[in-house]
Amino acid sequence: MKEYEVKIREILEMTVTVEAANPAHAREIAERNWKNSDYILDADHFKGVTFTLPGRSERER
Repeated sequence: MKEYEVKIREILEMTVTVEAANPAHAREIAERNWKNSDYILDADHFKGVTFTLPGRSERER
């Protein structure tokens, strides 16, 4: 038998509300807050998973 690497990607998602002057500023605030650990995503925020074989075409995955 051969060995294969399989990439597992879990998707976590959280929606937050921030006050800002414009959408770009809102994103900056949310990103800064996330980097400061103000938002912690965990298993409760799980939205999905994908499994892929790196380096394979879409047909082969």
